[in-house]
Amino acid sequence: MRLMMPLVTDSLERLFTLHRGDKAEDKERFLDEVGPRIRGMAVSHVHVNDALLDRLPKLEIVANFGVGYDTIDAAACGRRGVMVTNTPDVLTDEVADLAVGLLLATVRQIPQVDRYLRQGKWLEKPYPLTGTLRGRTVGILGLGRIGRAIAHRLVAFGMPIAYHGRTRQADVPYTYYPSLLEMAKACDVLMVVAPGGPETKNMIGREVLEALGPEGVLINVARGTLVDEDALAAALADGTIQSAGLDVFADEPKVPDALIAQEHAVLLPHVGSASIHTRNAMGQLVVDNLTSWFQGKGPVTPVAETPWKA
Repeated sequence: MRLMMPLVTDSLERLFTLHRGDKAEDKERFLDEVGPRIRGMAVSHVHVNDALLDRLPKLEIVANFGVGYDTIDAAACGRRGVMVTNTPDVLTDEVADLAVGLLLATVRQIPQVDRYLRQGKWLEKPYPLTGTLRGRTVGILGLGRIGRAIAHRLVAFGMPIAYHGRTRQADVPYTYYPSLLEMAKACDVLMVVAPGGPETKNMIGREVLEALGPEGVLINVARGTLVDEDALAAALADGTIQSAGLDVFADEPKVPDALIAQEHAVLLPHVGSASIHTRNAMGQLVVDNLTSWFQGKGPVTPVAETPWKA
């Protein structure tokens, strides 16, 4: 339904009868014509809901490009017997690397220092001293695959780790907080790696940011919808927290002017998994899920809402 990388489209064209919704001038007419015949979908940032599912009566599987699938109503798919798959694991290390890099860039002001040099200001005087990772405690919101990989990296930096999630995890040595607010009070770096969706919308608002405090740093590599962007912009402007590093935004690719105006924030255009190596691996997993399904072997990586039993 939207443009996908050539590895995906070229492979699917070789293996299946592929209908390209991204090339259709009239999407509604396209769905009217091919919808009744479609058995599988490869999607990226496409809203799959009851309205779309109604037009795809023979649909068996939705293969999502990405580990997050908050644009897909997986529960509705499950009720209709439609399998949903995503691309976990293959992007874990890439996103974890980017998260740590974003934290370093934010605390040590790496983009700002680069601009300072390029503007010739070093000729006039040294750049002011920056913050540090020394003495900081990191609180991770969402200790899933990526959250654990981030924690593993930050332990090597000598940083104490805490986490908040639905349940305590018995196999990790990190401090667990049953409340996000209590964890924010105990930490000065809040690393956001939780899923998006209605349940987590704007869960990081003014109260959590105030708990993080004036030395606090917010890093978000999950979904922009988890953060109240108005509250964050205000907290950055009035010194409620020190800085923020964001790779995701609520209405991408639109970024609020109030955030762009914050010189001490580091903003990236959702590039957490955006390396050639990792995006190719993600694309191949989309193809592998569809191929395995139509070979009768079941999905490779089904999501929790549509578990597979052989």
